[in-house]
Amino acid sequence: MTMYGANPEQLAALGRNLQRQIENIDAITTAVTSALAGTTWVGPARDRFETDWSTTFRTALQRLGQAFDAAGADCVARSTELQRVMGSR
Repeated sequence: MTMYGANPEQLAALGRNLQRQIENIDAITTAVTSALAGTTWVGPARDRFETDWSTTFRTALQRLGQAFDAAGADCVARSTELQRVMGSR
């Protein structure tokens, strides 16, 4: 027999951990943007990288942050509901 379910405390911890990763994603975005701005580099290779960074890479990181935020919030909400149903709250 297959059992389904989750440990509410572990699920809430996972949710909080996912949401904390947004800080790391923001730090990467800030670090690369600052490094690029402070680098003397002129030419088509920089133009391509800057375009890719602005349109593809940074956007992907923002979407990842949004996905972590949504998944984290979902884990926390499910944990809260599990605890309510189980009579823990």
